Amino acid sequence: NMTKKIKLSDCRPFDIAEYLDDEAMITEYMNSVLEENDPAMLASALGDIARARGMTQLAKETGLSRESLYKGLSGDRIPSTETLLKVIHALGFKLSVSKAESVVHA
Repeated sequence: NMTKKIKLSDCRPFDIAEYLDDEAMITEYMNSVLEENDPAMLASALGDIARARGMTQLAKETGLSRESLYKGLSGDRIPSTETLLKVIHALGFKLSVSKAESVVHA
């Protein structure tokens, strides 16, 4: 039997931050996450983008510590709206609103 044993330590978990190396990709990722209407997922996605671009720089620009950014953008908790907006702004995004197509008002 030539089956190769794979140790769990050889398997790295998928990290999307490694693929967020292009502004168009980052924008597409943010737009798809925003469509989910899930604040924890949004926080986690912002964390992915921050890790891709450099958490230290984000800490400088927001005035928040790297530790609080890692905790707040882990997806395990929902950060305050103030933190989310600071991070969104510091990452160079602006939010805009458009009418949802599926909502019909009489």
